[in-house]
Amino acid sequence: MIAALIIKDFFAAAGTLLPFGYGQGTGQALNYGSIYESDFGFVGGRSFGLTIAALGFLSAALGGVVHLNIMKARGKLVRSSRSDGSLHTDEIQSDSEIPMQESVDKMTIQIALIFFAYALAYILMSLLGKLLPGMRSVIYGFNFLIGILTATLTKVTMNFLRKKKIIGRKYTNNFLMTRASNFFFDIMVVAGVAAIRLDVLEKYWGIMIILGVVGAVITYVYNRIVAKTLFKDYAEEQFLTMYGMLTGTASTGIILLREIDGDFKTPASDNMVYQNFPAIVFGFPLMFLATLAPVKPALTLIILIAFFTVMNIILFRSFIFKRKNKK
Repeated sequence: MIAALIIKDFFAAAGTLLPFGYGQGTGQALNYGSIYESDFGFVGGRSFGLTIAALGFLSAALGGVVHLNIMKARGKLVRSSRSDGSLHTDEIQSDSEIPMQESVDKMTIQIALIFFAYALAYILMSLLGKLLPGMRSVIYGFNFLIGILTATLTKVTMNFLRKKKIIGRKYTNNFLMTRASNFFFDIMVVAGVAAIRLDVLEKYWGIMIILGVVGAVITYVYNRIVAKTLFKDYAEEQFLTMYGMLTGTASTGIILLREIDGDFKTPASDNMVYQNFPAIVFGFPLMFLATLAPVKPALTLIILIAFFTVMNIILFRSFIFKRKNKK
């Protein structure tokens, strides 16, 4: 908003792409950058969002690695991981699953299931877009939430069919799904960086660097406070997981966590799974605010400040109300 007062014709709501690029990753930064470009006239919105996401991954790498080296130099971190780094058979395949190789390769089946879930998501978005043409951009902006819904529906359906003995074995495999996820994640990052158009961003570099640095510093400091206050027994593990996830994606959080907790002995990795539902519940209204920001940026800022205040009251409720009771 400050930049919009200084730079002629700058898009005042561009800063809302920071939490999407850092907290959600390349996909959502591209989604809302595209919405801002096509619906609200933000020239270079796609590239702006993708660049912010790239700065997020850079913040995760540099910030996380620097933090690890400082803590190790101080003797506060001890690497915990399996000595040979090997995988056990039960980590790759269970007895109830289909064979690794038969008439159709098991990896092919995983890809087919992913495609099926995504096809359902696309069909659902298309139908909703036709029913609610005024909210088409918002609906497509929620593609990852709809994707989670259709993937969950696919999994529940397959479990139901297996329970009813319509299918005899389990078709999904966690090991292969993780490999596929990591592969598509890497493709998304590379494609996102490759899609950045430098020519449309030449006058925005200063603002983007400021946004990137501010985003990294605030994410680092805030998550340090949260980890030390609420996760005292494994503060470092929880901090690295959250910092990596909230500057990049869940994958970067796991990468940083593996450096000090390779066997996932602490609950930090489990917390990443458990946070998905509350993240969706609280994140859903914020995505509607993203489309309000171009129209009323000042009002959006006020709502975000109020939302952040409420979130912190909920987060630190045991400390806030305990102190009040003591008084």
